[in-house]
Amino acid sequence: MRLRSGVFASSCLLVQALGVALFLRGFFPVPVRSLPRREARADSPAEPAPPGPGVVSNWTKIPAPLFNKVVIVLIDALRDDFVFGSKGKQFMPYTTQVVEKGTSYSFIAEAKPPTVTMPRIKALMTGSIPGFIDVVVNLNSPALLDDNLIWQAKAAGKRIIFYGDDTWVKLFPKHFMEYDGTTSFFVSDFTEVDDNVTRHLDRVLKREDWDILILHYLGLDHIGHISGPNSPLVGPKLREMDNILKKIHISLLSKEEASLPNLLVVCGDHGMSETGSHGGSSEGEVHTPLLFISSAFEKRSGPLTQPERVQQTDLASTLAVGLGLPISRNSVGNLILPVVGGKTMREQLRFVHLNGFQLSRLLQENTPAYEKDPGYEHFKIAEKSHGNWIKLYLEGNNSEILLNLGKKVLKQYLEALKTLSSSLSKQVAQYDMYSMMVGTVIIMEVLLLLLLSVPKALSKRAEFEVPLSPPLFSLLFYLMCLMLCAVHVIVCTSAESLCYFCSMSWLTAVGVMMLISALMCAILSAIAKIFENSRLPLKNPAVSSSSWSEIDVLILAGTIGHVLSLGASSFIEEEHQTWYFLINTLCLVLCQELCRNNFLLKECDPKHSTNMKQNFDSLGETSDCKNIDIPAADSSKLDKATSSSEFMKGSHKWISLATPWIILICCRLLRSLNQTGVQWAHRPDFGHWLTSSEHKPELSLLAAVSLLMIFFLVQRRCSLVSKIAMALGLLGVYSYRAAVGNVIFPWQHGGKDISKNSAAVGHGCFCYALMRSVPVAIYVVLVTGLRYHLFIWSVFSPKLLYEGVHVFITAAICLFFTAMDQNHFHRVQD
Repeated sequence: MRLRSGVFASSCLLVQALGVALFLRGFFPVPVRSLPRREARADSPAEPAPPGPGVVSNWTKIPAPLFNKVVIVLIDALRDDFVFGSKGKQFMPYTTQVVEKGTSYSFIAEAKPPTVTMPRIKALMTGSIPGFIDVVVNLNSPALLDDNLIWQAKAAGKRIIFYGDDTWVKLFPKHFMEYDGTTSFFVSDFTEVDDNVTRHLDRVLKREDWDILILHYLGLDHIGHISGPNSPLVGPKLREMDNILKKIHISLLSKEEASLPNLLVVCGDHGMSETGSHGGSSEGEVHTPLLFISSAFEKRSGPLTQPERVQQTDLASTLAVGLGLPISRNSVGNLILPVVGGKTMREQLRFVHLNGFQLSRLLQENTPAYEKDPGYEHFKIAEKSHGNWIKLYLEGNNSEILLNLGKKVLKQYLEALKTLSSSLSKQVAQYDMYSMMVGTVIIMEVLLLLLLSVPKALSKRAEFEVPLSPPLFSLLFYLMCLMLCAVHVIVCTSAESLCYFCSMSWLTAVGVMMLISALMCAILSAIAKIFENSRLPLKNPAVSSSSWSEIDVLILAGTIGHVLSLGASSFIEEEHQTWYFLINTLCLVLCQELCRNNFLLKECDPKHSTNMKQNFDSLGETSDCKNIDIPAADSSKLDKATSSSEFMKGSHKWISLATPWIILICCRLLRSLNQTGVQWAHRPDFGHWLTSSEHKPELSLLAAVSLLMIFFLVQRRCSLVSKIAMALGLLGVYSYRAAVGNVIFPWQHGGKDISKNSAAVGHGCFCYALMRSVPVAIYVVLVTGLRYHLFIWSVFSPKLLYEGVHVFITAAICLFFTAMDQNHFHRVQD
């Protein structure tokens, strides 16, 4: 099948766009979402209806609060062994005493990667597992828009005070009655950043005008980043935190009312690795302590056991029940039962039923086949058993049967909650590796096909034979289809987590498998043809043999260097600096090449002799560069042509030499126009200079001049300035036409090799497709390997989205120009 280069490139881009879309769908799984937040305070479900007529439960409201005041102390990067290990016994004696012998419950909370502060705060307050797609949904809105504990507390009239990391202030604007945010930018500061939080304690603990107090300490995290978890600075910081917890606990105990006790919650947003960093999924990064300290709990006795493991998302559900608030609609967390274990059996069953009802409703709104989910089935069984228990309770049955049945129902609920939470968490907490791998295979196959097609696609005819028929009717194609379909069946039937590619219809999945098989067969066929052609003797060795020039090496090295730089977060943040460097380097090399070709090489150079022979072969044959055998009758014409050619040649030298310097000047002006990136974004630039309040007159003058120029340009009687401006505009239009090959400049050589209709368009589309395929193919491999990197959500994921959108835009542009070119080609043929 013979295709033009533009058509082939557009087809490859469409296939690659399919692979990119499949990879993005696997990398950014759609998070589970419930109803909008304004509907979140709807009426809570009643207790399960007892079987039989005439018996109705009257408990339909949300249970009353269990605690009066709640203090949440979040110590950034607090590892579990800092509290439960040897460091805790040595440096946190008061906390260790409360954990071992006091009225407390201790747990190890598991955080899901990425283990960085902002998503962990979202998980703690919403009970959901945030992903990068949340940033896209909440574009240009740093505030947390999902239903969350802070919003529910404020809507219920709770008075909230916050001191600490200003991330909270950005996530929950206008939610705190009083706050003081500290910045986490200065990592070397681990003293004042905590002192700015502690200085408010003495005053606020004496007050009674608050219900919830949240403290977020950053010093321990900064120490970890500087010198790691084994630093001698860790011990004093833990001792400082221990004294703060002691002060808060004693104050809460002294102010407790007879009706409701107070609650102190100690937790970490994430841990730290053995090197002091965080963001990944190592044990030290994902395991944090979670302490509930209150006089409402029974005093611990007996030997200390290993703390039970819970999920970090469980805190939101537990605190919502403790504060008498609705559980966040998007929460996937479970109620931590020991916190409410001191309540009556009816109250405990009511709490777990509310949690199960919320999780089952979230499952219904996000899973089409929710009725087949094991968690949903277990919840319905527990709900039915709960109704039987309520019937016995309302009938006044106080026997041991009621207690045993209640324990059985409670166990059923807990099993249902665990299964429901697991089903919902798997939709957002795990990467869909199968979809990512299928997308990566398609992207890499397209790149290989483009690379193998470079010689033919960039030929003068800009068309070549695509070997589609032999692969599509070969035994290899059908064997690969069968093998891939078998792999698809095995993966989809054995996968424990949800997979987008497996959820597709079989017809669609088989179509993708056939596409992958066809691409692979086409690649193998192209490779075989290259080897076959390499064995044939060259018809014109002098013309066919080629060597790499310095510019070719530079372009190749620059492309490879740019692609490799995408593996570092700092290079992605400052990618424009890479482009500035590459463009400047290329311009300087071009200038050096032009100087050497135009001024250092002699006119008798073989290359120049060959060019002159090609330029003047219509006038006669050349014996050498100085003796030309031309009839005498044409000597005058030849003299004129020679003088004109020499003039054009001289002007061409200086214009070509000045072009790289003009480009460099323009690039420098563009760099000065607007500073971007991260490291130098604060530096002044021409754009900020113009838009600053001090330079409004200059900006106004520039705008007025521009408008006046536009006004004069549309006048029929043009002034001299307008004529000059019009001339420059026409020059720009002419330059554009020359760039796409429709016209030529006077200093360009005309002849057989220069054409209009359509090879230039095909070459441009093919080169554009190849330039886009190389970075996106390498980057999907890099981002897969770096999916647990510290900056995966803040740096690498945005870049992945940019690359994906760039592929879609490139495909659209190539399709447009190819369609126009094909239309023009057919009209010429007709």
